[in-house]
Amino acid sequence: MTVKHRYHRLRNTPAIRALLQENHVTKNDFVMPIFVHEGLENKEAIPSLPGIYQHSLSSLTEEIRDIQAVGITSVLLFGIPKNKDEKGKQAYANKGIVQQAIRHIKVQAPEMLVIADCCLCEYTDHGHCGVITKTGLDNDETLKLLQKTAVSYAKAGVDIVAPSGMMDGMVGAIREALDIADFEKVSILSYAVKYASAFYGPFREAAGSGAHFFGDRKHHQMNPSQRNEAFLEAQQDIDEGADFLMVKPASHYVDIIRDLKNTTELPLAAYHVSGEYAMIKAAAAVGILDERDAFEEVFVSLKRAGVSMIVSYYAKAYLS
Repeated sequence: MTVKHRYHRLRNTPAIRALLQENHVTKNDFVMPIFVHEGLENKEAIPSLPGIYQHSLSSLTEEIRDIQAVGITSVLLFGIPKNKDEKGKQAYANKGIVQQAIRHIKVQAPEMLVIADCCLCEYTDHGHCGVITKTGLDNDETLKLLQKTAVSYAKAGVDIVAPSGMMDGMVGAIREALDIADFEKVSILSYAVKYASAFYGPFREAAGSGAHFFGDRKHHQMNPSQRNEAFLEAQQDIDEGADFLMVKPASHYVDIIRDLKNTTELPLAAYHVSGEYAMIKAAAAVGILDERDAFEEVFVSLKRAGVSMIVSYYAKAYLS
């Protein structure tokens, strides 16, 4: 019997595999998350995120230098203030830690694309993403604080504001505030499709938002079972003026990424979250898998699904 199509011929050597490779992961695909802690003099390791640190403003200089050295040109900032309160006032303080970090980076590396997470969870003493009342999360009062936060970031020199709290109307509110304040060139990267995932645990330690956290976020983040709802969330943010859309988490939601790629022309980002990162690191540490190969497979799958940007804690290590 003659086999007409031998597809092994298309994979037979490294050279032909490289020649025919459909999707590539490059330095231009990555956004590196950075945690900046107002109360630190030096960087401190985050136990649940091996290789990742909370940075002081002084250690941030070295981190930006290292990031630039491997070719990464985009960062995503998260801030941890010294003092937290019920309304997260340090999120929109002129001298808040993220505002200081933005200015710091723009002096050190003016060409670096700086994205700032726009949410209150790192700044509230209860750890939730917005204003909490006796009846629960107050969406509309939270929007007012997100507006103030976004404008304060813009004044500090941010390139992109990234609202991550899944508040209804967050993109429209932020776009309106930025435009009124004459920051129409500041972009919005919306966490448009963010699921109430089990894979955020290490982030809460990294961002200092877990110590007093109670309950969960299932009342405003999406149910992992939902597919069609993702279209509604994404379309609302598109209609309100989002420039980019984010899906979070990443590797467990590539079907959603592909769905959005097929239905929108906006650039898509995926956040490979703390729990996804920590799982691979833990498995590699005991010899179950090859760390780099595992991360590369995840990144290729995200590119195959259609993303333009990958937020990953492994970005710097991958390119080193």
